[in-house]
Amino acid sequence: MGQWSSTSNNLSSLSLSLSLSRSLLFFSFEIDRSNTNKQASENSLKIGENSRSAMEALRQRTEFLRESLEKSKILTETMVAKLGSFDSRLSTLDSAMRPIQARTHAVRTAHENIDKTLRSADVILSQFDKTHEAEKIIMRGPNEDLKGYLEAVDKLRSVARFFSSNKSYKSSDGVLSNVNSLLAKAISKMENEFQRQITSRSKAVDPDKLFDCLPSSLRPSSESPSHPSETGKNLTNGNLSEKQEVAVYTPPTLIDPRFVPLLSKLAQQLVQAGHHAQCLKLYRDARASALEMSLKNLGVEKLSKEEVQKMQWESLEAKIGNWIHFMRIAVKLLFAAERQLCNKIFEGVDSLKDECFAEVTSNSLSVLLSFGEAVAKSKRSPEKLFVLLDMYEIMRELQPDIEVIFEGKACREMQESALTLAKRLAQTAQETFTDFEEAVEKDATKTTVADGTVHPLTSYVINYVKFLFDYQSTLKQLFQEFGTSGDEANSQLATVTMRIMQALQTNLDAKSKQYKDQALTYLFLMNNIHYMVRSVRRSEAKDLLGDDWIQRHRRIVQQNANQYRRVAWAKVLQCISAQGLTSSGGTGVGESGSGGASRALIKDRFRSFNIQIEELYQRQCQWTVPDPELRESLRLAVAEILLPAYRSFIKRFGPLVENSKNPQKYIKYTPEDLEKMLGEFFEGKAAVEVRR
Repeated sequence: MGQWSSTSNNLSSLSLSLSLSRSLLFFSFEIDRSNTNKQASENSLKIGENSRSAMEALRQRTEFLRESLEKSKILTETMVAKLGSFDSRLSTLDSAMRPIQARTHAVRTAHENIDKTLRSADVILSQFDKTHEAEKIIMRGPNEDLKGYLEAVDKLRSVARFFSSNKSYKSSDGVLSNVNSLLAKAISKMENEFQRQITSRSKAVDPDKLFDCLPSSLRPSSESPSHPSETGKNLTNGNLSEKQEVAVYTPPTLIDPRFVPLLSKLAQQLVQAGHHAQCLKLYRDARASALEMSLKNLGVEKLSKEEVQKMQWESLEAKIGNWIHFMRIAVKLLFAAERQLCNKIFEGVDSLKDECFAEVTSNSLSVLLSFGEAVAKSKRSPEKLFVLLDMYEIMRELQPDIEVIFEGKACREMQESALTLAKRLAQTAQETFTDFEEAVEKDATKTTVADGTVHPLTSYVINYVKFLFDYQSTLKQLFQEFGTSGDEANSQLATVTMRIMQALQTNLDAKSKQYKDQALTYLFLMNNIHYMVRSVRRSEAKDLLGDDWIQRHRRIVQQNANQYRRVAWAKVLQCISAQGLTSSGGTGVGESGSGGASRALIKDRFRSFNIQIEELYQRQCQWTVPDPELRESLRLAVAEILLPAYRSFIKRFGPLVENSKNPQKYIKYTPEDLEKMLGEFFEGKAAVEVRR
């Protein structure tokens, strides 16, 4: 058909060319004839002018031209006739070609339709081939080749999409029904495979492995962390030099990384199939169980509020110390690792990713927080303040991690629960702090220290205050929880500390009145206030309470020491005083009579002195001044008033007694003996015998 069309076009072009040629020939002939006529006229003129002979030549030429024109006319008419005949034949040929051209176009269109149909058939057949290949793999199941199984599912999905978008095919509905049936079986098998894979690969993390993931400064020693003073405090803010270092936590690997991509593909296939709930349940059951077992192996217990409240303090203190350690491991290692794993497996499915993580960690976090809540709500007591501060401290430390790990709407409630616990611990700690101040002032224990040494309450309160300064930053943060600014927090800590010290002093004054011996009252106050001053000077409380406080209380110590000397030694000094022994103007030496001391009175004075000094020795050797410097200072202060007075008395009245019978009965001790005896005072010894 194409050949016939080409021939027709060529003939049309030839007809046009002939028409143009004919027109050109007629135009050329007219020009030649005009030129010839002009030339003939010119020649005639020349003949008329020149000679008759030229006329003959012109006639001959004219005849020649006439003959030439006649021939040209004949040729032109012949050519026109031929061209007209040829044009007619071309028109006939063109009419004959039109049916052939139509049939050729129809054949070409049919050929194109056949090619298109064959190509469509190939595509449909390829879909059937894909379905057949995928069906074989689906029926075998995912156990042998999980990767190939997932690829087969993808093929089935592409076949389903193809026939869904080409509903015009007669076989579309049947094929779609078959493919969807295969996909349903595939999804069911994938659910089973996902459950098998996630369950078999979800194992509890060994505690030793978790400890290896901690910074070296926080790893437990070879002994189990059973001492809360070590576990709680040292792991929070005790090791200051280590705390300044950057602590690196390395979350453990929960599932072999080689299997995570396949688990992720399985999860994505289940989600694409609309099995969100099934996928979440399978993942939650496997991972939550592994997480809870990891914490249980670590030592985390699920305790009720009642169990916590009934617990003995020593046991509870140990569990609180362990809880602090467990919270750090749970948040920074286990929960962080669970978040990373969940993000990888459910990559691209944000809503399910957060929901799965929340489902996995909810119960474990609840168990940990519930213990903290139980402690915060338990009966307050002064000794709980520091563990409460430890607990508050760890919650503040972990807060940034909790905000990052438990992000998203699904985890919002868990994040708020952690923040609520931190605030509740702060509130309980502050209330316990206030309770402690009142408890110190109102302590009514009947415990007395018979030797006048430092009272257990004093050492307890001072140690309490010292520990408070280990928690300065925590206490400031705690005060700020309730709207106190940074500078005000410093001032508030100083104010509270001063109030506690004043409460202690008030209580000591009350306890000192329990002593029947007033000298022991002053010795007791001297010892306890001196202990307070010395402890403050050697601690950070010095900067907080200030030099004025120290100087003021040092004067109180000295006042009590002076009062002790006055009360304890007044009678002894009175025995060796000349007052009442001599008359006015007398010499003090003589047998008896006016102006002289009575020998009997002198003997009585020596006798009374010996009795009293021995009683003081026996009693005050049992008393205690625990500070060596204070003890020696007090002995020296007594010696400075006792020994000179005794020497003076012996020198003045000794000769009167020495001349009597048995003078050693009265002058039993030399000044040196007394000095040695004083050297044994305030040692806290058991009952002693008088040394000679």
